Amino acid sequence: MPLPFLTADRPFETADDVALPFEDRERWRRPYRPGPWRVAAAALALLLASYVLLAAVAIALTGKVSDAGVVLGISLLVIAAALRLLRVGVWVSARGLRQVRFLLTRTVPWDRVAVVRTVQQPVRWLGLPRTVQGQALLLVRRDRPAEETAMLLTTHGADFLGRSEAFDRASDLVEAWASENGRG
Repeated sequence: MPLPFLTADRPFETADDVALPFEDRERWRRPYRPGPWRVAAAALALLLASYVLLAAVAIALTGKVSDAGVVLGISLLVIAAALRLLRVGVWVSARGLRQVRFLLTRTVPWDRVAVVRTVQQPVRWLGLPRTVQGQALLLVRRDRPAEETAMLLTTHGADFLGRSEAFDRASDLVEAWASENGRG
């Protein structure tokens, strides 16, 4: 059974004639795999949740059931946060481009996308305040001023830190989706 957050599970081949190798273009897809930093953080959160679930069972067997319910609720929140962390990223379909963040999701229809381009600029390292020189994939919208560009992906984010080839493939695929769907 394919996992919905692993959508780029076929190897990238430069000999492909089709820039967008997906069968169902109406389905939302992430054109890259989640990076090791993102997967490691989610795995650690799920490990923490397993310990909290075990604590909930121990509290239910020895103490108050209401206290066990509170601890169970905390573990469910940690599990939900880990799953949401795995969904964070850029998703594309024939309907538009979707940027999923931890607490916010924004969808831009293709007719509102002016250009998607890769630029060299200072970017945040793993989302922290520290900036380093890197590349970023920017979205310029038709319905907003050019100064209000949205940064979609960076070479120093949780998905692409230390994986510059993966960033190049992902940015090329998102740019290909934008150029193919922006014509209509």
